[in-house]
Amino acid sequence: MAHILCMPTLCADIFDATGEILPGGEALNFACIAARYNHIRLSLLGAIGEDEPGRHILRVIDERPIDRSNVHVIPGGATATHRIYHTPEGDRYFKPDSWQGGVFSSYRLTDGDADAMRAADVVFCTYYSPNFPEILEIRKHADFRLAVDFDVDRDFARMEPLLPYVNFFLISGDDSVLPVAKAWSEKYDALFNVTLAERGSVTYLHGREYRVQAVPVAEVIDTTGCGDSYHAGFVCSFLKDGDILAAMEEGSRRASETLGHMGGF
Repeated sequence: MAHILCMPTLCADIFDATGEILPGGEALNFACIAARYNHIRLSLLGAIGEDEPGRHILRVIDERPIDRSNVHVIPGGATATHRIYHTPEGDRYFKPDSWQGGVFSSYRLTDGDADAMRAADVVFCTYYSPNFPEILEIRKHADFRLAVDFDVDRDFARMEPLLPYVNFFLISGDDSVLPVAKAWSEKYDALFNVTLAERGSVTYLHGREYRVQAVPVAEVIDTTGCGDSYHAGFVCSFLKDGDILAAMEEGSRRASETLGHMGGF
């Protein structure tokens, strides 16, 4: 059984059109999808406030086989929130004041957190996390595999020095990303996975290209968490048998499910 530790983004997603508040954040979205796999053991690490959004997140975690020993409730703190807006086609978008970081933005990892990371087989995190420099330093001296969601970042010069420590390079891409990912795959021993929305996904390993089509969706309700669902399906499937195409297909299935409802899981 592979142990995945998901960190550190735990937040409340606020849907502007309805006012509905749902637990979310990349770490929670990934974990809730990954918790469906019997061969995966899940842990979460992050900080939430001592408030109703934080309590809602804890209730969601406790409904699933997810260890929250390293989910830290900060007394008097506010849970991060993300206000989400939608186009008529269901695509989410944000405004300059959409994100309120709360305790997520100020939390720093403890020695216990570092120990929890070292005990995992895989650590999943986001590149833009305030904790990413700490995560990277721990990874340099540990044996776990690191899965990093680089989202839509395109600062390739800044990314490349990190690649010796990344095992799953996950990015939301376009055609401009593909030659970069392919070239990197020839230099670094990692899986380079690029999602292309309705055009499917591409993965490179040691210069070889793998392509999978997206799973059609009858109606897109909300794109929130679509990438997280893909990443969870992809990583969990790959950890089971190392089959890249099967992992991509599983990621596509999970993403299509998430597109059909509000929220990330």
